[in-house]
Amino acid sequence: MVQTRKASSSQPAAAPVRALRLGVNIDHVATLRNARGGMHPDPLRAAHLAIEGGADGITAHLREDRRHISDADISRLKNELTRPLNLEMATTKEMLQIALKHVPHACCLVPERREERTTEGGLDVIGSAKSLKPFIAKLRDAGIRVSLFIEPDLKTIEASASAGADIVELHTGRYCNLALDHDAAGVARETERHRKAARAAAEAGLEVHAGHGLTYNTVKAIAAIPEIVELNIGHFLIGEAIFGGLPMAVRRMRVLMDEARESLR
Repeated sequence: MVQTRKASSSQPAAAPVRALRLGVNIDHVATLRNARGGMHPDPLRAAHLAIEGGADGITAHLREDRRHISDADISRLKNELTRPLNLEMATTKEMLQIALKHVPHACCLVPERREERTTEGGLDVIGSAKSLKPFIAKLRDAGIRVSLFIEPDLKTIEASASAGADIVELHTGRYCNLALDHDAAGVARETERHRKAARAAAEAGLEVHAGHGLTYNTVKAIAAIPEIVELNIGHFLIGEAIFGGLPMAVRRMRVLMDEARESLR
């Protein structure tokens, strides 16, 4: 009989590796639908297919100009989804009323400018702390978890905790752009910046998410940061779905995330 050796009492046990969730953003299914009008392709159907492929949750951004996701989409998603709904939204009175009406699992507060193609940076938490705190409190009082989409900046993380957020989602856009430019040194610096930010956020009692621009080629370095517990990925997966279907695209991303996580064990 082979006996296993007990760990020495002088060696602390390794901290368990937390599971990594995948949220799939279905905004650009609605973008394609709106280009022609009508009901096809249906974002709700895309959400169900993403879940079939292994998504742990669905993200949808209801913009003030309704350029993709509509109010009716949010209603259908909330009523019919079998996984948590993460509603991305600006910090406006209108969006607050919509969130309180539908009570999604979580709201991710993001900066929003009408002229931008996509969210271009993190929320100015420090500059808007006075208005953010009561806004966050109203959402939390309704039982909604509140996430702030921020740059991986230590002072912003501190301000996010002070404002009462439950979660911060680190903006990975700069990291992904540097990877597209084949800037290895820049990617290394930005990866380390995310590592430090994730560690600081976890130490501040915040749950840590990340997302924006992640692809098959860039996901592993972010997925291997142990404090990060959720990635939100949208445009890339919807684009890949054109070539092989959404469940396939989600499954492949899920495999890459799991491989990165397994490397921590």
